[in-house]
Amino acid sequence: MPFAVYLLGLAVFAQGTSEFMLSGLMPAIARDLGVSIPAAGLLTSAFAAGMVVGAPLLPVLGLRLSRRAALLAFLAAFLLAHVVGAATSSYGVLLATRVVAALANAGFLAVALVTAVDLAPVDAKARATSVLLGGVTVACVAGVPGGALLGEVWGWRSAFWAVAVALVPAVVAVLTSVPASAPSAAGLGLRGEVRALRRPRLLVLLLLGALVNGATFCTFTYLAPLLTGVAGLGAGWMPALLALFGLGSFAGVTVSGRFGDRRPVRLLAAGGIALVAGWAAFAATAQAPAWAVVLVFVQGALSFGVGSTLVSQVLYAATGAPTLAGGFATAALNVGATAGPWLGGLSIASFGFRSVPWVSAALVTCALAVAGTTYLIAARR
Repeated sequence: MPFAVYLLGLAVFAQGTSEFMLSGLMPAIARDLGVSIPAAGLLTSAFAAGMVVGAPLLPVLGLRLSRRAALLAFLAAFLLAHVVGAATSSYGVLLATRVVAALANAGFLAVALVTAVDLAPVDAKARATSVLLGGVTVACVAGVPGGALLGEVWGWRSAFWAVAVALVPAVVAVLTSVPASAPSAAGLGLRGEVRALRRPRLLVLLLLGALVNGATFCTFTYLAPLLTGVAGLGAGWMPALLALFGLGSFAGVTVSGRFGDRRPVRLLAAGGIALVAGWAAFAATAQAPAWAVVLVFVQGALSFGVGSTLVSQVLYAATGAPTLAGGFATAALNVGATAGPWLGGLSIASFGFRSVPWVSAALVTCALAVAGTTYLIAARR
């Protein structure tokens, strides 16, 4: 795997840290800026919305700019947003910087996905995808707890400064390691790429990605109250358990990178069935702390392993849309990350926290049903 792919993963790590670190900084931000906790929570919602909107739109810049120029522009915007966010005393300005950062993050990840695939060997799309998404999982293990620690010792602004500083080597890496112009699989232009994205198989893969990621974030979002309120674990366990979920996620993308290119269908089928069983087991044994700890790791591994494989399959299928494929794959994942917690919240209001893993199991079951139906229709033709 070219070293430039790992450097792109470093940039994804820094941006992933920014995306998730606010969960540990919200009380301090609310106190410092004089706003309520729910208002501080909107900073996370603004980032998620920016990711959903930006992922399919901003990669269009890649049709006019070289991949390196596009990556540098997105990194510069992300870095500047964090500098302004760290320096401001205005909640409105901070909210605006989160939207800008999310748009830049979405654009960078979308272009980085197709750039990594172009730089990697032809039959190693899953490995390249796993390296990039591995940056997100490492952010869960090390970046998010590190940001929370910085916020506790030196204030929440120090975490924003740390993200900005961490992006400097990523900028240098892109300048020195990513080719000025990456070869494109097809010079079809914007209309040609949009037409290519209408292929039924590609649309099905995007839907599957949204459903699986929706299941992941449905339970992950409410993991702390689920484990403390139902399993009876103390609040002090939460940082370790969140890191354990991140370790499982890293293991999942690593395995998918090894086998996703050679046996994607087997991996997706076995992983999907295991995901349903795992979420059901999580719900059934939620009151048992030992099982909860085991399943946090297992479900993290399965969720990100299956999700990473689906993203790589999107990139394999979208040969006629080399620029927009990464954007739509990123958008599908973020649609799931937005819809999953919303569905989980509806379930909690009626049935309590223990119902959340059942919702995750239902979402993955829907994904299996869609995949099975698609396979049967294709087999009859």
